[in-house]
Amino acid sequence: MKKFILLLLAALYCVSSPAAVAVRDTATIHKTGWNFAPLPVVSYNSDLGFQYGVCCDLFNYSDGSMFPNYRDHFYVEASRYTKQQTLLYTQYNSDYLIPNIQSTFVASYQLDPMYYFYGFNGLETYDPGLNANKELRTARYSYWRSMIRVMADFQGNIIGPNFRWAAGAAFWNFRIADLKMDGYDAENTLFYEYKSNGLIRPEEADGGSHLELKLGAVYDTRDFAPSPSRGIWAEAFFTGAPDFFRAGTSYLKFCAHFRQYLSIARNDAFVFAYHLAYQGTVAGRTPFYLLQNIYNLRMLQTSSEGLGSANTIRAVMPCRLLGESYAWANVEFRIRLFKFNLIKQSWYVGVNPFFDCGAVLRPYEIEKYASAYPERSVEELKAASRAFHSSVGLGLKLGMNRNFILSVEGAQPLNRGDGEFGVNVGFNYVF
Repeated sequence: MKKFILLLLAALYCVSSPAAVAVRDTATIHKTGWNFAPLPVVSYNSDLGFQYGVCCDLFNYSDGSMFPNYRDHFYVEASRYTKQQTLLYTQYNSDYLIPNIQSTFVASYQLDPMYYFYGFNGLETYDPGLNANKELRTARYSYWRSMIRVMADFQGNIIGPNFRWAAGAAFWNFRIADLKMDGYDAENTLFYEYKSNGLIRPEEADGGSHLELKLGAVYDTRDFAPSPSRGIWAEAFFTGAPDFFRAGTSYLKFCAHFRQYLSIARNDAFVFAYHLAYQGTVAGRTPFYLLQNIYNLRMLQTSSEGLGSANTIRAVMPCRLLGESYAWANVEFRIRLFKFNLIKQSWYVGVNPFFDCGAVLRPYEIEKYASAYPERSVEELKAASRAFHSSVGLGLKLGMNRNFILSVEGAQPLNRGDGEFGVNVGFNYVF
């Protein structure tokens, strides 16, 4: 698992303001105009090498009257591993670009020379000794992938500001191939085995392009979107792709998220938050390379894939559970330990113990799997695919102006074969 090492955020600002003095438990500083927080990205992976890059959050608070809400928000990231893994990402959010419409735009490119593939429905036994083992020349759970994503989502009022319609579109382009990394046998992978056994169709083995359309509704009573202390954030929508590009597949999915935030302490220093989610195919069949997509109407992370990963069941290996339908839940306590003012910014430090869980409800291609591996019956495979997976962990949060939130989370999977203790460093809360 990737282990991120980020430079201390405060040090970046102290360079430009060496005379800054911290003040404990002071009033919030109101910001005006543009405010930005650049941060270097540094990490190391034994197979992909060193990662280097930069990311930046930019907020436009205009005249400050709406603070801590903002008029415009940009997030930009560019990072690369010395062995080719690349991420280029940008996101823009605004409630004012189009009058009375919430607008979100995302564009990203990601190249993964060793993308994760643990099979369908969590049925395959995971052997860590075969995961990127150069002595055996095997990276059994990997293949080569590149992805282009362009998204535009909009929300407008139906009844007051809390009940809104939602609509949008997304273009996806996936290019897929066997491993191209030196030192590994491209035919000694689960991906190659699935292709040979017919579990991955020839017309999907190289990837494809899709134009997805979204339509749904949102109910949102949060007091403050980036780090809410109270309220409900619920959304239900359909998303699907007609066969515009003659890829041979079309599909329609229903997605639902229910999130609630309950302030237990008077000063909002202790918040109980939970997230219940469902995503399932209601018509058609999803190409295998789209199974990992987790759909939201507003992205909080640069990646939204599962089931597993830092966005769904934390510390469970990314894309460990690939099925046609999922259900999962996240439960956590958000505790603000203290707040302070530093270099003309308002900060807080907090922790968030959490519990995550989820399962595949409708397995993918289960009959084909039973034909390829006849030693297990369809009924046995269906029961195994619906196994309950979970993890438990603790996070540390550093928030600036309640908008820019640096997150460090460590978690332990509770199921054998789902991975080991993992640490993730990123931005924002998971929900």
